[in-house]
Amino acid sequence: MERTSGTERMSGTERTGSATRTSTATRTSTATRTSGAGPLRLVAVSAGLSKPSSTRLLADRLAEATSRELAVEDRKAEVEIVELRDLAVEIANHLVTGFPAPVLSAALEAVTGADGLIVVSPVFAGSYSGLFKSFFDLIEPDALTGTPVLLAATGGTARHSLVVEHAMRPLFSYLHALTLPTAVFAATDDWGAGADAYAGGLPARIDRAGGEFAGLLRGLTRATNGDVGESDEVVPFEHLLANLK
Repeated sequence: MERTSGTERMSGTERTGSATRTSTATRTSTATRTSGAGPLRLVAVSAGLSKPSSTRLLADRLAEATSRELAVEDRKAEVEIVELRDLAVEIANHLVTGFPAPVLSAALEAVTGADGLIVVSPVFAGSYSGLFKSFFDLIEPDALTGTPVLLAATGGTARHSLVVEHAMRPLFSYLHALTLPTAVFAATDDWGAGADAYAGGLPARIDRAGGEFAGLLRGLTRATNGDVGESDEVVPFEHLLANLK
C-alpha cells in the first residue's frame, strides 16, 4: 500500500494535479470509465478525525466487502482511501484562496475520476461533519454525475442513523451521483464483541452493502459495453401522443 499526506492506495501509481477546482472537464464519463478492461477504481472517503477511527474502519470494511464481491466474477478493484483528516488545513486554505495544494488536487481528482465512491462521515450535531461537507463543496455540482456512491456514517447512538437519509443522500443527489439505496450506519455498540453474534449485525450489513454496490458497478460495466440495437430507437413524442387518441 502506498501512502501520501491525504490518500492511501493499495496498488497503482499516485495521481497529481494542478486544477484549482474539479469540473467535468477533468473527468471522463461513467460509461467511458467502466467500459475498460482494467481494474475498477474504487475510492473511499473517510471524514474521521481520530486515529484510530471507527469512520476509517467502516470505510476499510466496506471497500474490502465490495472488492471481495467484485472478485467473485474476476473483476479486480484498485482501492484508494482519502483521509480528510490529513487534508483539513489544505481544504480550509482552498476555501479561502481558491488555490488547492497538490495533495488536495490529487484527492479531488481521485474522487471525481473514480468508478465508484464509498463516503463515510461521523455524525456531528445531527448531520455530516463540517470537514466532510467542506471537501465536497470543492467539487463542481456536475463532476460526480452518474458516479455510483455507497453512503455510510458512524455515530455514538443508533438514534442518529437517519442522518444518512436526511443529510447525506440529498447532498449527493444535488451532485447528480447515483446513490446505492442501501446505506450503512454504525453506532458505537455495533463494534462490540456481542453485536457481531446477532443476525443483521454490522458485519452482515457491510457484506450486504458491499455485495449490492459490487452488483451496481458490474451492472454499469455491462450496460456501457452493450451495443445499441434497432429496438432502442427513439420514438418521436408526437407518435407517442397519437397512440393516446
